[in-house]
Formats: sequence, structure tokens, C-alpha cells
Amino acid sequence: MLAVTSPIVLVAMLAVRATSPGPAIFSQLRVGQDGALFACHKLRTMHRGTPSLPTHEAPASSVTAVGTVLRGTKIDELPQLWNVLKGEMSLVGPRPCLPTQTELIGHRQRLGVLAALPGITGLAQIKGIDMSDPKLCAETDAAYVEAASIGFDLRILLGTFYRA
Repeated sequence: MLAVTSPIVLVAMLAVRATSPGPAIFSQLRVGQDGALFACHKLRTMHRGTPSLPTHEAPASSVTAVGTVLRGTKIDELPQLWNVLKGEMSLVGPRPCLPTQTELIGHRQRLGVLAALPGITGLAQIKGIDMSDPKLCAETDAAYVEAASIGFDLRILLGTFYRA
């Protein structure tokens, strides 16, 4: 999938660089399987210098014009295929959170969610649940972990792109 999506990523990287200063790829420390920290890669959608906050806490003015398009099309997530290749993430699973999101981490730990590989997309995302409600997010992640199957993963992948 990296090879197939690389032309899209290249065009997106050029658009990011042409419209705002700073690197096109953004790496951020995230909580992975069993609580291990890893560098999660994304196309940069915010202005350089924006504080490292959960997306729902960052000011809307932090997002660049190109970033709005990249987020809306999910193209900003494509560099995470490198994380998948490295075995740090899977295509579907609980979205990795920041180490500072201690309430969410606590709920996930209590519910056994941290045992799963984090995913590029997940059940919470297709249900429109973001990390601003840590308890609901963790409960939804736990429901995914309990029901995970290839068929369920395929439905979540399709739901990611065809969500209304």
C-alpha cells in the first residue's frame, strides 16, 4: 500500500511545503501497544509551532488550508502506513493517543485496550467519537477489541472512507 499511495503522499507533501513553512511530515510521540511509546507519522496539517495537543484541543485556526483538505480526505494519515510496516500500528484498531492523555490511557488500561495494536482508523472514528470523551472512546475501543475480526475490520475501513 505504501507503493500505491506514494504518488498521493508526494503531491500532498509538495502542497504542504508550498503553502506553509516547515517539514511536510510530522512525527509525534504516541502511546502504542502495551503502553509503549512510538513516533507516529502524519502529513503536517497545522502551522509550524502549534503546541502538541490532542486534535480536539487545538485551536481551529492552527489548521492550514491544505491541512483541512488533507484531513477531510484522510490523506494526512497515509504516512502511518510506515508505522504499520514497522509493526507499531495496524490498519484498524484504537487510535493512538498522546502520552499526556492520562485519563484515556487509564480507561484503556483498565479495559484491556492497550493490549491491541493501535490503528490508523477505528470503530470510534467511524462512530464520530473523538478523544474528548475519554471514557466513551475507551469503551468503544474495548468493544472493537472484543469483536475484532477481518470482516469487522473491512467494515471499519469502508466506513472510514464512506462515512456520511
